[in-house]
Amino acid sequence: MKRVLRSPLYIVHCALYMSVALVSCNPEPDESDLYTFTGETIESYIAKDSTLTSFNYILSRVGYDAMMAAYGHYTCFAPVNEGVAFYIDSLYNDAEALIPHNGMTENSLEGLTDSLCMVIARFHITNEYKNLVSMTGDGQVPTMLGYEFPYDSSTGETVLGGKATIIESDKEAVNGLLHILDNVIPRTSHFTDYILDHNPDFSIFAQALKMTGLCDSLLQTTKGELEFKQLLRDNVSGSIPPAAGVGTTGKMEIKVGYTVFAESDAVMAKNGINSIADLIKYANEQYGKSAEWYDYVSENNIQVSTGDDYTNRFNALNMFVAYHLLKGRMAANQLVFEKGTSQYWNFAPDASPYDYYETMLPHTMLKVWEPVGVGNGRQLFINRYQTFNTLTDELGTQGSNHTLVREGVKVDRANTFESTNAYIHPVTSMLVYDEMVPRGVFNERMRVNCTSLFPELIDMGYRALGDNGGRLGVPKFAFDNVNYYEEDPYICMAYCARGAWRCWQADQMQFWGRYDFAFKLPSVPTGNYEIRVVYAPMSYGSFMQYYIGTSKNVADMRPLGLPFDATIDVEDPRVGLTNCNEEEDQGIASDIAMHNRNYMRGPHSYCGHGESGYSADNSARTEFGTGSYTIRYVLGTVELKQGRENWLRIKTLNDQQLTNPVGLDFVELVPTSVLDNQQYSEDWY
Repeated sequence: MKRVLRSPLYIVHCALYMSVALVSCNPEPDESDLYTFTGETIESYIAKDSTLTSFNYILSRVGYDAMMAAYGHYTCFAPVNEGVAFYIDSLYNDAEALIPHNGMTENSLEGLTDSLCMVIARFHITNEYKNLVSMTGDGQVPTMLGYEFPYDSSTGETVLGGKATIIESDKEAVNGLLHILDNVIPRTSHFTDYILDHNPDFSIFAQALKMTGLCDSLLQTTKGELEFKQLLRDNVSGSIPPAAGVGTTGKMEIKVGYTVFAESDAVMAKNGINSIADLIKYANEQYGKSAEWYDYVSENNIQVSTGDDYTNRFNALNMFVAYHLLKGRMAANQLVFEKGTSQYWNFAPDASPYDYYETMLPHTMLKVWEPVGVGNGRQLFINRYQTFNTLTDELGTQGSNHTLVREGVKVDRANTFESTNAYIHPVTSMLVYDEMVPRGVFNERMRVNCTSLFPELIDMGYRALGDNGGRLGVPKFAFDNVNYYEEDPYICMAYCARGAWRCWQADQMQFWGRYDFAFKLPSVPTGNYEIRVVYAPMSYGSFMQYYIGTSKNVADMRPLGLPFDATIDVEDPRVGLTNCNEEEDQGIASDIAMHNRNYMRGPHSYCGHGESGYSADNSARTEFGTGSYTIRYVLGTVELKQGRENWLRIKTLNDQQLTNPVGLDFVELVPTSVLDNQQYSEDWY
């Protein structure tokens, strides 16, 4: 096959901004696979191929040739010599490199620094099995560098990072797979403002990002290395032994990343915006009177500015740009937990994936929604709004009482591009925090997943791991939105990666030991809300007290409800779960009775435990008699104000049982206007 060299765009590596983690987000190999090889290894394939000598040199410089000859499950993407040479030349002659020649001593293979060799090697290896068939469509491949690269096969060829094409695929080795590429997979070291500034299609948005100074809010790449504790597990039963406490200790680099939504000049032109002056005028019109619906502004007596100090966080242009920025670096297929991306817990056929995220406009959120039955089913919309969402007029369905009021801002996922620490997603219409967002979009039952509460899990690569199914250690102080009240060596955090957990989106956080911590709730519009959590009753559940507070200070906390015992069996009269499948009204009356006792069945929108596909009989709502249940617990009704912080504290009341965890899967925030609707009832989904 002809090997075509493609000119790279923004392919500069810079080791200064790419320190290598001691513990990768990509799982380390399973040592149980150690054996004597009788066939080809990835390294033996590479070593005997005369077109891959340059890549093999790079591997050998940092010892990764030995790794590719050892046990494990790897997929290696090896670029041919011509591609490596072309890449090296682009590194050495990059006039805008952050350091001269990107630190190279000469324009040659030998001129690469050890750091550059390490970055190239780790960016071309994944611990996941990625054959050509698995890379159909578009998606991302997590790498040993801790970053992922995108792939796209829409043209008939599989292109990685927009530049490197697979020219020979699926070479089977005893320790994994080898693909041969025509180019090095490009990775930029430039930040978002540079990338946008050098993209002529986004000149107006790029100018606004710089004028507001918000480009400086997108520069952080890491929090450094933090210590974490990994749970010890019984190798026979897989359970947590009572005497184990916490196990091994390690260090992990906590990367920091961002997601940026941006309108192109063409999109702005469709809205009468042809210059930065036009955008300033538009922002003034959109945000000048936002105190009428933006509760944070009105409750804190903040004057929205339409003047020319664009660095003022409450200048209209600044507010416009800030609402486009999220913490957490998410590719297009990571913005929601898409259908068909996991072998576990798929959504009900008529349930739509969605998620909520806080933006950099203070105390605001946006909703990303992938509605079922729209286009090819993979269309993402921001702040899509339909009437009476999460309410229904039909028994057991989402109802026919919905009218689409606003399509929402569509994400142009096919044209996503990257900076060194951010994904930049073009949008096809103007994105603003207008009156319809707090009063319409968020006037629904909001179910916020743990990975949205803690964007650090996204940047650690945990959310995108796929069906890993293991408990992964999390550094105690990794999260900005978590506060601990006791320094205890026995507290341990773990992320339960997507797998056979009884969980929404198949994952959850767990806190072990003598835990006493609080986390910041999402910034919802001011109002009265019913707060719910979800749990799976089990014998080693925890006994705990919840508190609500207006800050993380313990003096501002007050108890929320009575102490909660997560070991109570679901058939206990205090819960009163019944088999809704056998009830004539499908559980309506028993739903009411359970809710009066502060309990609710699990949602109908994902599968129950132990099944690999959705069915009406094994949803989290309907599953009965298998010993596997998901129950929601109503903490109470409280007033939440957008103008202040709202913190939920969880304190263990059985601090001698160090192996009894509390799970944090999702939090539901339900406006009482939704609960008290006299015409429609809350749907089961």
